[in-house]
Amino acid sequence: MLIEKRIKELGIELPPSSPPGAMYIPVKRLGNALFVSGQVPMKDGKPAYTGKVGKERSIEYAEEGARLCIVNMLAAVKAYLGDLDRVVGIVKLQAFVNCETGFDRQHIVANAASELLYEIFGEAGRHARTAVGTGEHEIHAHSRFSQEDESDQLCRRRDGFQDCSRNNRRSC
Repeated sequence: MLIEKRIKELGIELPPSSPPGAMYIPVKRLGNALFVSGQVPMKDGKPAYTGKVGKERSIEYAEEGARLCIVNMLAAVKAYLGDLDRVVGIVKLQAFVNCETGFDRQHIVANAASELLYEIFGEAGRHARTAVGTGEHEIHAHSRFSQEDESDQLCRRRDGFQDCSRNNRRSC
């Protein structure tokens, strides 16, 4: 529960994970990799940050929304894994920023999300990243983020499952 303690120290409260809005699942596991479906900046079931970044919305506004996307992603991962301490590292972050034509600072918006992941996970929060501009998002959200994480694993053995988390890797 060290990661969740760190989240609380930062003044962040994880919301319940949002149910999928269509035919997909919030988190898919393949081996040690977790693929987290895109999250928009929703709060209490409603869009909290909307509009196009550029003339209509400021970069600072978009950065706040980007951080909320990360909080929502972490809620989905916690719902899937049960404990965020099982996240070994953040592998890749993808940022899709709803922006005006000509806006070229998507990387600045994405950086707010990257910084939050670093504040929470330390070096394990450093990741590869893609940041692109888009013309529109559902519910007029100004951004959508998805990520890929590495989690610990349970190794299959003849006598059952064995914990192969960070603390027990020698026995796997």
